[in-house]
Amino acid sequence: MTRTFFESSIPDGLVEAASIDGASEFRIFFSLVLPLSKAILAVMALYYAVGQWNIYFNAMIFLQDEALYPLQLILGEILIASENTTGGSGETILEQYRLANQIKYVSVIVSSAPVIMLYPFVQKYFAQGAMIGSLKG
Repeated sequence: MTRTFFESSIPDGLVEAASIDGASEFRIFFSLVLPLSKAILAVMALYYAVGQWNIYFNAMIFLQDEALYPLQLILGEILIASENTTGGSGETILEQYRLANQIKYVSVIVSSAPVIMLYPFVQKYFAQGAMIGSLKG
């Protein structure tokens, strides 16, 4: 996606003009290409952040102490525990079912909140950059 953006959005004439003026490859990249690439950089940062936020597999493999578990593993345990609740302590099954559903919904909202709060800051770039890798008709 990033390569397609660089190939289609950065004019070759602009890069050639900068090199004729004596700019090095690094100067062209940092002074010309990066400022013109805000949209794709924001999209890639958002994709990376969401991917890192949702990662749980490495923690599931390597962490033994439950106090160090990331939010996604705790959320998974809550969801599994809420499905396995059985009667006890004088509560009816319907009350336990409602409580389990409330816990599930609240934990999903809490785990989604950081990504939802990040999105408005990159929304204007995301709208531009999300369509970059698509085919033009």
